[in-house]
Amino acid sequence: MPWYISLRELEVFLGIVDQGTVTAAAQQAGMTQSAASQALLSLENGLSTPLFDRVGRGLLLNAQGHALLPRARALVDQALDLQRLFTDDAGIFLRLGASTTIGNHLLPALLAQFSQAHPRASIQLVVGNTADVVEAVAQLRIDAGYVEGPSHHPELLMAPWQSDRMCVFAAASHPLAQGPVTLQALTEAPWVLREPGSGTREEVERLLLPHLGRLNAVMELGQSEAIKQLVAAGMGISCLSCHVVAEWLEQGRLVELQSPLPPLERSLYRIQHKDKPGSRAMALFDAMLQAHFASAA
Repeated sequence: MPWYISLRELEVFLGIVDQGTVTAAAQQAGMTQSAASQALLSLENGLSTPLFDRVGRGLLLNAQGHALLPRARALVDQALDLQRLFTDDAGIFLRLGASTTIGNHLLPALLAQFSQAHPRASIQLVVGNTADVVEAVAQLRIDAGYVEGPSHHPELLMAPWQSDRMCVFAAASHPLAQGPVTLQALTEAPWVLREPGSGTREEVERLLLPHLGRLNAVMELGQSEAIKQLVAAGMGISCLSCHVVAEWLEQGRLVELQSPLPPLERSLYRIQHKDKPGSRAMALFDAMLQAHFASAA
């Protein structure tokens, strides 16, 4: 009698990957621990290979498990989409990730627009630095990610999404805010920067180092909002997306510095897993984005 993979077995497999133990996976799936253990055993026997290395009482995903993971998530997600195919907005489940500038300043209005069009849709947005979002997409925990720096992860597809203008700014009372500044003055000034590994930090260095040679970083922070606050308090100068500082520039609390630097533009990127098919929710969201930016242009 032929053996076929069941969705329940894949659900248990994914539960163990996400939760770390058979017990937690069983609780997530609403089944007994013995039933979950049997489902995993059936899956491994059917595939004729172990999917986890047994270390003491723990389970560590092995190479075969890593190979199965994206396809298992894709199959389970497709099954959920099939269940929701003939339902209304209650069947739309959108899972997105975004690096901090995009997640805090660009996506909220777009997600609000999507929610108004689909009021019963479920929307999840995970905000972190670029590395966090790349990892979430690579592990298929989210449908797509929007990040501020390019990713070279072999499992991901990446495409430019939008352009973003960056600006160098200081407090209105800062000496460099009183008139045009030289590149030498920018080189010697104290800088407050995002942490290494963030998309913004990588792009700031890519844009500025060819002109300044170095950045005199006196503080590194994980949040753009904290940088904005410190610069406004006179801590130093910084470079962030104009979206982040637009309101305070208008209020006069911050000033964009005038210098010989060329216009600072970067690309924002959309990333998705190469083995994950598009969901109904993502198709609807992508269509809304296309219409939104077409009308804005």
